[in-house]
Amino acid sequence: MKRTGFWILLLTCVGMAVGLVAPEKGHAEYGDIVLNSKSVSMQKAGVDPVVFPHWFHRIRFKCKVCHEDIFILKKGANDINMAAIMNGEFCGKCHNGLVAWEPLYCDRCHSFKGAAPAK
Repeated sequence: MKRTGFWILLLTCVGMAVGLVAPEKGHAEYGDIVLNSKSVSMQKAGVDPVVFPHWFHRIRFKCKVCHEDIFILKKGANDINMAAIMNGEFCGKCHNGLVAWEPLYCDRCHSFKGAAPAK
């Protein structure tokens, strides 16, 4: 019985700690990728740079699900744009309304606030 109490206390403390350090909306965490190569067109469209939560996807899928069939593992090698995504390429392979939510909610991805990363 003492062990059960210990684990409940430990999980409660961990949960509280995670809640205290939860990321703010628009904040990139370690492992996230900020996509800003299309900054001019994003500014014209009135949207922020994209925060791609790589860690979030990685804990659910193996690397080979996305690499190399969907995304090339080289910085700048993927010309990701909304037209391609809406046509089922890149993120649109899964974000199609069947596997995951459709790319109709701009602020879910275009959420980076702060200094733009170096290109």
